Amino acid sequence: VALACGMVALADGSDLGGSLRNPGNFNNVVGFRPTLGRVPAWPAMRAFSGMSTLGPLARTVEDAALLLSVIAGPDARAPAALREHGALFRQPLARDFAGTRVAFSADLGGLPVDRRVAEVVASTLPTFSALGCRIDAAVPDFSDADAAFKALRAFAMTDLAPLLAQHRADIKATVIWNIEAGLKLTAHDVGTAEATRTQLYHRMREFLEHYEFLICPVNQVPPFDLGVEYPTRIADETLHTYIDWMKSCYFITVTGHPAISVPAGFTADGLPVGVQIVGRFGDDLGVLQLAYALQQATGYGARRPTIAS
Repeated sequence: VALACGMVALADGSDLGGSLRNPGNFNNVVGFRPTLGRVPAWPAMRAFSGMSTLGPLARTVEDAALLLSVIAGPDARAPAALREHGALFRQPLARDFAGTRVAFSADLGGLPVDRRVAEVVASTLPTFSALGCRIDAAVPDFSDADAAFKALRAFAMTDLAPLLAQHRADIKATVIWNIEAGLKLTAHDVGTAEATRTQLYHRMREFLEHYEFLICPVNQVPPFDLGVEYPTRIADETLHTYIDWMKSCYFITVTGHPAISVPAGFTADGLPVGVQIVGRFGDDLGVLQLAYALQQATGYGARRPTIAS
């Protein structure tokens, strides 16, 4: 909100299930989840594993690249970090996309998606085509992505168990549920989820050997009213947990690949909708370049909230 209203120039955050992409999407700004390991995290509870990563939020793709150039790079305190230095992201973002093979999925293989979101995301396809991209309807196999993500998220939330023991009355019900779900996991449950996560990484890697990018929705719903804790239905489908409306984000999380939310248009009643661009593992620059091309072609990100004027 502060970015969208011009109160700050840049922002940073972390993304486990979509916490860089979700707010970018809902506020008509750019939210970039880099390749897992691109930005070193210290101090971190788990130095060698995890699904969360740090990254930039900005009003423009070039500003996101600027911030990433500062926060990316090797750090001996973060042994799982990638070795490339941040200067990589100071390269020009303009690029020729003629002949680039791009996959498009409206629902990542069957997720419920609000009609308004689907319409805006689909409306970007002519722009990508005009940029020279060769677009096919295709999607990698996300079988068991939901189960793997939820198990590993719950396992990570057991770090909060001491807080739950001391401050249960101050913690909301959904978080209590998620921490307790983690405490019920067995070692076999966690090991199975990690094995599934590895399989999902390789499926995405192999898929993106044929395609350079995957285009899909950021979230399955448009921004919802402040009084709604979380959506419980999309179209005719009931959602069973407080995070089911953002499977389109966290399915990508499980694979570890870089993904950006870039403004893509608005619903009929003026709500912002972004499009998610997913790239090859380590090709954060390529993701930024395609997002920049879309931004320059459409200009949707230049629209500011009414309150800002």
